[in-house]
Amino acid sequence: MGHTIKDQLAAFTLIGGGAAVIGAVIACFAPLPRPAAWPYLLVSALLHIGYQALLMRSFSLGDFGQMYPIARGTAPLVVTVLAAVFVDESLDIWQAAGVAVASAGLLGVALWGIRGTKGATRNGPHWPALLAALATGLSIAAYTVVDGVGVRNSGSPIGYIAWLMILEGALIPAYALRTRRARLFAQLRPHAVLGLLGAALSMLAYGLVLWAQSRAPLAPVAALRESSIIVGVAIGALFFKERFGTPRIAAAGLMVVGIGLMLHTTG
Repeated sequence: MGHTIKDQLAAFTLIGGGAAVIGAVIACFAPLPRPAAWPYLLVSALLHIGYQALLMRSFSLGDFGQMYPIARGTAPLVVTVLAAVFVDESLDIWQAAGVAVASAGLLGVALWGIRGTKGATRNGPHWPALLAALATGLSIAAYTVVDGVGVRNSGSPIGYIAWLMILEGALIPAYALRTRRARLFAQLRPHAVLGLLGAALSMLAYGLVLWAQSRAPLAPVAALRESSIIVGVAIGALFFKERFGTPRIAAAGLMVVGIGLMLHTTG
């Protein structure tokens, strides 16, 4: 939605505010998360805000079809390491191979043809854009692990996702209201329906991820989730006239092979 609405702050305000409202409604009917989950909820909300700020910065510096895959594609391997160190999760050989192959495909989609993208120079890629995208990927990995542990301690995945949306969703709208004041409502009004739809879809998608994390190892779930970058790159190619090409198609094929390996023992 960030490219449909050119104003990135307005786009994230609509998504965050809409998700907070939906989360508040769901929280009225869902069990309250257990006390052990609340530290994770608070840390995750802060990490999500950092992720959104870094993602907005990445999109402002580089091509959507380049920055989105880098941001999402670095997360699965980092999650694998963090889950092994902090959650004591080890993968079997098929799952580990699947995560590695899928991550290679994800990064291949992102990095192939990096010269010539927005901000790149004749001497190489646009490093500020790449660093922002990589930092975004690290923030994704961090909140993935924090939420994976938090939802398992919550006793209520639905309650956990509802309160997470409330906590993280309110901060960016509050910042936008403080900085733009009365102008904000006029800027949001033309996109309100699209924003609410984006908020509902975002909440549903991440709710499914949290449900899966409460029942499966974190790394394969993270890798499966990030397969959405193939769609992101396709959107960049179709609607924003960004390059795709045969090498990226091959990298997308690696992603599919990696998913097959991960499902070898779980499917």
